Amino acid sequence: MIGVIVFAILVIVNFVVITKGSTRIAEVAARFALDSMPGKQMAIDADLSSGLIDEDTAKQRRKDVEQESTFFGAMDGASKFVRGDAVAGLIITAINIIGGMLIGVFQHGITFQQAAASYTILTIGEGLVSQVPALVISIAAGFLVSKSGVEGSADKALVAQLATNPVSLGMVSAAAGVIGMVPGMPLIPFAAIAIGTGVLAWRRARFIPPPPAVIDTGPAEQAEEPIASALAIDDVKIELGYGLLGLINDLEGRRLTDQIRALRRTLAAEYGFVMPSVRILDNMRLPTQGYRLVIKEMEAGQGEVRIGSLMAMDPRGGQVDLPGEHVREPAFGLPATWIEDSMREEATFRGYTIVDPATVLTTHLTEVLKDNMSDLLSYAELQKLLKELTPEQKKLADDLMPAVVTAGTVQRVLQALLKERVSIRDLPQILEGIAEAAPHTGGVTQLVEHVRSRLSKQLCWQNRSDDGSLAIVTLSADWEQAFADSLIGIGDEKQLAMAPSRLQEFIRNIRDTFERVALAGETGVLLTSPGIRPYVRSIVERFRGQTVVMSQNEIHPRARLKTVGQV
Repeated sequence: MIGVIVFAILVIVNFVVITKGSTRIAEVAARFALDSMPGKQMAIDADLSSGLIDEDTAKQRRKDVEQESTFFGAMDGASKFVRGDAVAGLIITAINIIGGMLIGVFQHGITFQQAAASYTILTIGEGLVSQVPALVISIAAGFLVSKSGVEGSADKALVAQLATNPVSLGMVSAAAGVIGMVPGMPLIPFAAIAIGTGVLAWRRARFIPPPPAVIDTGPAEQAEEPIASALAIDDVKIELGYGLLGLINDLEGRRLTDQIRALRRTLAAEYGFVMPSVRILDNMRLPTQGYRLVIKEMEAGQGEVRIGSLMAMDPRGGQVDLPGEHVREPAFGLPATWIEDSMREEATFRGYTIVDPATVLTTHLTEVLKDNMSDLLSYAELQKLLKELTPEQKKLADDLMPAVVTAGTVQRVLQALLKERVSIRDLPQILEGIAEAAPHTGGVTQLVEHVRSRLSKQLCWQNRSDDGSLAIVTLSADWEQAFADSLIGIGDEKQLAMAPSRLQEFIRNIRDTFERVALAGETGVLLTSPGIRPYVRSIVERFRGQTVVMSQNEIHPRARLKTVGQV
């Protein structure tokens, strides 16, 4: 009877307490590990994009995240096996008892009471032998899945936590002493355990850890560190709503971070501008599927995308005739519709442009960066560009700065070019232009105009039409004279002082003319005389920022011109 009671206790403790608890812990840990994977992947990619870690470190961190999720998933399944082992032991015990009694009664001819007494004792003894290992395995599985927040293996963590806690050691000592005094229990082993753990508990209780070493660095340095960290700002930052975290780890190969890396290469090849690192982080205050683009801590754009859907747009600018959510494309404001992925083929057949959510966000980021390239070209970025020059080209830069012009002047010239989306990839040509004009003028505006004339071939090529010609919209002689007469001052202090009524008339004429040009299927370049070009541009950029304004000095001799209108 005592054996049956002990066996029942072991089964209940193993099946109800240990295996059920460890199974629940494994299930919750596996679910939390899988749910946290996108956030961890986003943090790794954000650190990689911001330059805090290198590619090898990012790969190792991704591998660690995958191993963690795989471990908890495997332990979730292993806990089912452990629970099944306990159930199987109980079923086998029942089968042995029933089968033994049947064999004793029908095969050996003994009475039912004798068979029950004999085979129950044998089965319970065998069951104890099999349940004790199952209990040990269940306890080990429970220790393994319940270890959290501790580095290293589970056995080392268990020993370290128990051996360093005097309360735990004291409880073990007291329990071993009580068990050793129970009649029939072996006194010597339990007494040895009680004495040993008691001595350890007494020594750990008296142990006083040494105070941590404090290095006096002075109050100034301690106060300066948090101030310095507060002053640091991110040049480019993307804030994502919680529902867009999946863009960081797109299983179909359209990860946002990969597209941002491709965008950096594209901007470098197209404009000679190395885009700063982009920091990606979540913002719970945004809509679930919303995002925000931030340039130097100032919001530069925002929008929403639909995960699992596709954006369809009509290349002709019309409304998409498909069921879905009708919206405005965030980068250019064109009418668009979010459609289901199953409608991709039909939308493509109708000639619509199909874009996935990550590409929509990247396109918006591209336009924002193009509009803010001049602000992102800092003094530090200029030094990086100068370091990439060849030794011969560096000689030109050394002769130019600071003997002829300062690095700040060169920076302002490059910023003025980028503001009008003029590529600075041919940096040696730009430096040569500055070196030519600098002895004759110290004004940045005159330097920019001279450099633009040096880049005439590039400007004509950059703004050419599909047929290879340069479509121009000329400025009438009346407006040319009106702008020339309205300029006051000299050099960089020259300003435009035109009457507001005339400015409004000029704006209306520009809008009407370019609308007619657009209806004709052309994208014209506004052509002016060299003296008034920067001032005409300063007016046009306020209401038609995408309109290119060129002077007659910037027309390359081999360029094919095509007049499409006149203001």
